[in-house]
Amino acid sequence: VKKYIDVLSMLKLNTFHWHLTEDHGWRIEIKKYPKLTAVGAFRNETLIGHYNDQPHKFDGERYGGFYTQEEIKGIVVYAQSRNVTIIPEIEMPGHSRAAMAAYPELSCTTEPVEVGTKWGIYEDAFCPKEETFEFLENVLDEVMELFPGEYIHIGGDEVPKINWKNCKHCQQLIAEKGLKDEEELQSYFIKRIEDYVNSKGRKIIGWDEIIEGGLAPNATVMSWRGTEGAVQAANQGNDVIMSPLSHCYFDYYQSNNDEEPIAIGGFLPLKKVYEFNPIPEGVKAERQQHILGAQGNVWTEYMKDFDKVSYMAFPRAMALSEALWSSDANKEYTDFVKRWEQFRSRLELLDIKYANHIK
Repeated sequence: VKKYIDVLSMLKLNTFHWHLTEDHGWRIEIKKYPKLTAVGAFRNETLIGHYNDQPHKFDGERYGGFYTQEEIKGIVVYAQSRNVTIIPEIEMPGHSRAAMAAYPELSCTTEPVEVGTKWGIYEDAFCPKEETFEFLENVLDEVMELFPGEYIHIGGDEVPKINWKNCKHCQQLIAEKGLKDEEELQSYFIKRIEDYVNSKGRKIIGWDEIIEGGLAPNATVMSWRGTEGAVQAANQGNDVIMSPLSHCYFDYYQSNNDEEPIAIGGFLPLKKVYEFNPIPEGVKAERQQHILGAQGNVWTEYMKDFDKVSYMAFPRAMALSEALWSSDANKEYTDFVKRWEQFRSRLELLDIKYANHIK
């Protein structure tokens, strides 16, 4: 992680978004809830090959681990020394199976589940009952103590509503609050978490699904499914971070070479990243200040070690940085490629792997 932060700093990428919880593992120590790491940080096995390969095969090996609070404190200080701010993400209400493996009472069914062993979306979601909000507030208290930055990312993406539809408590809550449906129930959930985070002097970021059912008033939207969410949020006065699939997903293939290592799918060549314009069409001129910047995503389902992560991230992260810090008039791809040839020698000195698909 520190090595990655070193390169971010070199590239003037001044924020590190650290995705710390998922269906497949809870990666941050929370002292009030020790089972989050004792149980939720470990899965029984891991999918072999691609998710689309059928039938699914597994390695049969227990996998897991987590960062202690002392380790996190050290990484935060290290990042600060390099002018990088860390934004932690604690996923809610979906992508939370690992937490429910540890504390099944937080789900709608309260039935025991195991930490996820294959990629994709699970039906599990936090049940919006009082004990869930108490749990999440206590977790966020410890998270905010560790990370002094302005923002806390609360996820909000890809939330299946099936368990909410079948949950007596959820349906009663919808009726009591005068909500229209489960989409508005998610909005209620996010707004309640936002109120708590705001009360601590912080702000939330959520993926663009948090727009559905009504956007929390002070939330920053991370627009990933395209630019529509960014346009809607910015034009109504909410801040936006651009991260569209089309230009910012570094877990996509970067070459058509047959020997490329397995990736989730998609195709994002270096030149396309370089051509990214973070201000989407449709944002009113007087609202463009709400586009705070952009983020390159490196989802690691198919990345077993740091060498694979860095191979997928670089030089695409370099291209993104230049796209964000440069005006269109000052961008020229052939010049960028020449400078990349110089920069890669610095990565080699740091023993950091990279791809070299420059066309």
